[in-house]
Order: sequence, then structure tokens, then C-alpha cells
Amino acid sequence: MTTDHRTPTGRTHTQDLPGLGTLSIRPLDPVDDADTVHAWVNQERARFWGMVGHSRDQVREIYAYVDSLTTHHAYLALHDGTPVALFQTYQPEHDPLGAHYPVRPGDLGIHLLVAPAHGPVQPGHTGVLVGFFLDFVLSDPAVRRIVAEPDARNEKSIARLLRSGFTLGPQVDLADKRAQLVFLHREKAELVRRSITTAGGRA
Repeated sequence: MTTDHRTPTGRTHTQDLPGLGTLSIRPLDPVDDADTVHAWVNQERARFWGMVGHSRDQVREIYAYVDSLTTHHAYLALHDGTPVALFQTYQPEHDPLGAHYPVRPGDLGIHLLVAPAHGPVQPGHTGVLVGFFLDFVLSDPAVRRIVAEPDARNEKSIARLLRSGFTLGPQVDLADKRAQLVFLHREKAELVRRSITTAGGRA
């Protein structure tokens, strides 16, 4: 069983990156952040997130429900105060995914949606975000393995996860998609995190 990943009220997980600015993460506010998230999830590039066509109120209601849970959490990542990604964690044993693979103690599921870029994309941007999220997740010593289940058709996301050290698991049929399971053990995740930091996000 992992601990509750919601940061205490009024606090954020923050990391200063020399030459790149400051990254921070805070719990998603279903009301105040609804416009931002609605704009992101309704773009074609986010079709695998499964919310294209959702209204602002539908997005708000979904994340209000997530916010009510103790096993699933949503966060907003910010770069120098500007929202840049939506990050979610969940305990697989309390998620439909848990019925489709043998959950181990210390497993933590994740979802990541990087915001559309405004202006030129900086090389290594997504890699820096992945390293930052790994740092956040690994701050909980109870997390022993990170699990992700992108849509099996989402080749770009799967390739990104494999470059970040994840290894392929089986494909499973969920209610809304055929998913490709990928796994990242804690020991390897810590190595990946350090290599991203050293390489400035180019891992």
C-alpha cells in the first residue's frame, strides 16, 4: 500500500533546474483548473486521454470525483508558474487495471499529459518533466514499481516510456481500450532520474 501522494495544503513539490527555471507540482483544483485542463484534453493530440468532446463541466466533474478518492490523485505541473502538464497517480489494486495483471505490493500507476507547447519546443522538455515526476513519485519509499498503461495504438507515448527506462509488459483489454502495460522498477527509476538530471532531460 502506498501513501497518499497529495501534497499538504499550501505546499508544492519544487525543483530548481539550472538554466531551465523552476518546476513545481501541486494537487489539481477541479474548479480553478477546469479551463486549463479542458483546453488540453479537447485537442486532437490528446485523443488517447479519452476526453475529446467533453464539456468544461464534464471535465470538472471527472476531476472532482478523482479529488474525492484517496487512491487516485491528479496534479498540475508548472514551469515558472505556467501550467505545463497534467499528472495522475493511482493505486492499481483500487483501479480496474488491477484485475488485468498481478499487482505487487508497492505498485503505483501513473498517467502523464504534456501540455501543448507555446512557441518553440525546448529539446529535452518532456525528458525533464519525466525526471521531475520520477523524483516526486520516488519521494515515497513505499513505491517499488511504477506502472503505466497507454493505449496500445499510442506509439509515441510507448516509445517515450521505453526511452525513460520502462520495460514492456503484456497487452490487456480494458473497458475503453487495448492497453500496453509498461513497468519501471524503483532501482532503475532512480538511475533514470539521475541520468536525466545529468543530461539535462535528453534521456
